[in-house]
Amino acid sequence: MPGTKDKALEIVDLKKRYPTGVEALRGVSITIEPGDFYGLLGPNGAGKSTLIHCTTGLAQPTGGSIKVFGHDAINDYGKARAAVGLAPQEVNLDQFLTCEETLDFHGGYFGMQKQDRKERTKELLEIFSLTSKARERTRALSGGMKRRLILARALMHRPRLLILDEPTAGVDIELRLELWHYVQKINAEGVTILLTTHYLEEADQLCGRIAFIANGEIAAQGTSEDLARRYDVVNLEDAYLALVGRRELSRSLVDDTLIA
Repeated sequence: MPGTKDKALEIVDLKKRYPTGVEALRGVSITIEPGDFYGLLGPNGAGKSTLIHCTTGLAQPTGGSIKVFGHDAINDYGKARAAVGLAPQEVNLDQFLTCEETLDFHGGYFGMQKQDRKERTKELLEIFSLTSKARERTRALSGGMKRRLILARALMHRPRLLILDEPTAGVDIELRLELWHYVQKINAEGVTILLTTHYLEEADQLCGRIAFIANGEIAAQGTSEDLARRYDVVNLEDAYLALVGRRELSRSLVDDTLIA
């Protein structure tokens, strides 16, 4: 039975082969402790989204296991999924729903009672500065407001594990910093967070531990400092460039060229 000492996310030897023969995941194993802020970095096509889809039931793995706070994500899907809030990279809002309805329907899907949904909706709309847009249909929102609403929706049912898939892609610097402050706050309150991002400074600033994924496999894991040592470089960005085979793009080399 799942207990208090369970890992927030425990993935062991996860494999995913699509009918086309593409191997998106080739035996991935990661462990995220409760309360961690964990980063998953890798180039496009590395397997990040497939890992998230398998964890949240959007894709079925072809091998390995996934447990969310001790609940098997395949055989005990309901309990595992209830513990997870997902803010996907794509904007997948129903354009005919209002902001209020978006949050209320999501809460209902996860079994929240009517009064609780009402109070939680009001709370999240205030937190994400959407109160004035509560009764507007989502199609009328700006890109930044849609991103706020997607994060609010992910948090509606008070998940213990929050998965953020490129949460600040395409948003302005002000909103990006607002989201940074908020996710740091909820992490400090005990919510475990898994973040994928292409903004390396975002991962460096927010994540305590980071995994590099490439070609469907975990290449390295650890703190930013651990990864820099692993690739014999000075920072996370240069470690990532080493991972993808583009060391020549290091900013230190650009700076040296300018000085010369």
